[in-house]
Amino acid sequence: ALTTETERKIRMVQLRTVSKREKILFPVVLLMLVALLLPDAAPLLGMFCFGNLMRESGVVERLSDTVQNGLINIVTIFLGLSVGAKLVADKFLQPQTLGILLLGVIAFGIGTAAGVLMAKLMNLCSKNKINPLIGSAGVSAVPMAARVSNKVGLESDAQNFLLMHAMGPNVAGVIGSAIAAGVMLKYVLAM
Repeated sequence: ALTTETERKIRMVQLRTVSKREKILFPVVLLMLVALLLPDAAPLLGMFCFGNLMRESGVVERLSDTVQNGLINIVTIFLGLSVGAKLVADKFLQPQTLGILLLGVIAFGIGTAAGVLMAKLMNLCSKNKINPLIGSAGVSAVPMAARVSNKVGLESDAQNFLLMHAMGPNVAGVIGSAIAAGVMLKYVLAM
C-alpha cells in the first residue's frame, strides 16, 4: 500500500564486491565501537561478530561449519525447549504479556512502514534509485524480511532480484535491535 507498481519494479545497481579485509574488519571494528560506547550490548553483538569473524577469516573452517549447521540447530532446539518448559498458560496469557506481544506487532509494522518511507525519501535525493521494498527488510526478522521483500519484488518484475540488496538493511536491523537492547539495559534498568 505504501509503494506503487513502478517503485516495486525499480532495479537496483549491482552491489560492489566486498574485499576479504573489509569482511574481517567489520565485526572487529563493530565490536570495539559497541564495547566502548555501549558495553551492555557487547555480549550480544559479540556473539554475532564472533560468528562472522569465524566464517570470513577462513582460519577455523571446521569450527565455522559446525557452528553454522549442527550447533545452531541444537542450540535452537534447547532454547525452544527451555522457553517452552517455562511457558505455562496461566503465566503467559496475562494482559501484560498480551500487551507486550501487541506492542511488538505494532513496532514491526511501524519499522516496516518507516523503512519503506525512508527508501522513498532517499530516492528524492539519490542518483541511483533504491527499491522501497528493501526498506521493509530493515527489521530484525532475518532472513524472512529480506525474502518477503524479494518475493514482492519478483511479483512485480520476474527479473528483479532484491534478496542481496535487502539483506543489508535486514542485518542492520539485527545490529540496531541489539544496540537498542543495550541502551535499554543501560538506561532503563539504571532507573
